[in-house]
Amino acid sequence: MDKTFIDANQLQSLLEEPATPDLSRINAILSKGRDLEGLTLEEAAYLMNSNDPEVQDLIFETAAWIKNKIYGDRLVLFAPLYLNNHCVNDCAYCGFHKSNPATRKKLTQEEIIRETTSLINMGHKRLLLEFGEDPVNNPIDYIVEAIQTVYSVKNDKGEIRRVNINIASTTTENYAKIKACEVGTYQLFQETYHQETYKTLHKGPKSDYARQLYALDKAFEAGIDDVGLGVLFGLYDWRFEVLGLLSHAAYLKERFDVGPHTISVPRFKPASTVSLQPLYPVADADFLKLIAILRIAVSYTGMIITTRETAEIREKAVKLGITQASAASCTSPGGFSEDTKKGVEQFELADKRSLDEVALTMMQQGFTPSFCTACYRRERTGSHFMDLAIPGDIQLFCQPNSILTLMEYLEDHGTPESKKLGLQTIEKELGTIENQTIKRQTLERLDRIKNGDRDLYF
Repeated sequence: MDKTFIDANQLQSLLEEPATPDLSRINAILSKGRDLEGLTLEEAAYLMNSNDPEVQDLIFETAAWIKNKIYGDRLVLFAPLYLNNHCVNDCAYCGFHKSNPATRKKLTQEEIIRETTSLINMGHKRLLLEFGEDPVNNPIDYIVEAIQTVYSVKNDKGEIRRVNINIASTTTENYAKIKACEVGTYQLFQETYHQETYKTLHKGPKSDYARQLYALDKAFEAGIDDVGLGVLFGLYDWRFEVLGLLSHAAYLKERFDVGPHTISVPRFKPASTVSLQPLYPVADADFLKLIAILRIAVSYTGMIITTRETAEIREKAVKLGITQASAASCTSPGGFSEDTKKGVEQFELADKRSLDEVALTMMQQGFTPSFCTACYRRERTGSHFMDLAIPGDIQLFCQPNSILTLMEYLEDHGTPESKKLGLQTIEKELGTIENQTIKRQTLERLDRIKNGDRDLYF
């Protein structure tokens, strides 16, 4: 196997440790987690290896406490926007795989405007742009122009204020072009950290394990300091993948002094012409457990769940550590505008609720929907973000910004039911702001929003 910072032998050996838990050691590990010190690989493995129900309850309680300590009860909502499903790779788990005979779709700039307009009219403020890998049909100039087009769309319902991006591994020069477009987080998932499994599932340029693993290094070198990690759970043992994510997070922190801005936790889902039957399906209980352990182990990072998961699982996951969720998603180019023909989908969705339905449900569960895009525009990225997130100080900004963006959403997009509950949610959140200066300024800005001002943030 190729030498990388992923020590597969070490990770595998940690997972072979006895599963009988020592409660005193469990409590010591979880106490360290509550001190926001994160976990070592050994400590995370010890938690994962225990199947004791009492231990699982302790893990869940600790994860929920940490999530609330750093991020409070807010949940940032976003939508993926697929712009091009041309791809030169034949990945065994993806509906965009090269051998899929379905007709491909590449959005024109006019179609991008229509799709973006539809998302703005729903109430979205941040998007994740998705592209297949195809140097001919999907060159860097097209990606750059698409980002600029999305940012250019404005109407009486608002605009997109933050564009995050998911593109294949590329050159440092191309990452610099992306950075110049004022993108937010750059996401690239390893899919699986197990090298042999990786090689089996990939054909094409993406089959280069090291290219995928070290792509984020090139992004950092180009000046992109907010990056997102992820794996596709189900391709290999979920415990190994969690340790791979932790190894990657530690590597980035050591080399660039910046850990991952986000970690995503997608599970394998069926897709058109995909015949793969995962050998390591992740049960719901294990899925929630891995989310909780990641929250304890990398307490500062944002954690993302998508509409691959059911509404029920998503609601449970938010309590345990998820801070961002997609809503009203579509996984094919052209899926949002009635005037644009849809292309092939990447995978099947489980949660097909509207944005307002998701927001309403979250508020019923005691969470605050947030459409905040402030950190990037206030230069709270990279090491600056880490300085605030690691000790839990980021909530000083997250809480008032979630209140302000929720009020803006209610004013412009809310249904009568969501408006009623939203105002109650805002009142509840205002009552918990301890900094009186921040509270006074938040109240002043809420009045300004009611009077027509928009895009107010800390």
